[in-house]
Amino acid sequence: MATFEDKLTALEAVVERLERGELSLDESVRLFEEGVQLSNSCKAELERAEGRVQVLVETRGNGKVEDLELPDTGDDEEEDDDEIEDLG
Repeated sequence: MATFEDKLTALEAVVERLERGELSLDESVRLFEEGVQLSNSCKAELERAEGRVQVLVETRGNGKVEDLELPDTGDDEEEDDDEIEDLG
């Protein structure tokens, strides 16, 4: 399983390749989709970390960190479609 840092590095590489503008349309779209998936994965991991920090702060530093259970948002594919529409 890739770490957050690995995913972020991969996302940065995707953005760099897209910014160069040297890819075909099909390859650009495929790479954009990969970038959206990486972005969503990083965002979810950041939200989990933020939740854990919030729990720690709320317990006034008693040293207990609990995982925050986030509701399942459904199919990742739907999230990707929403993200693509938002960017369009």
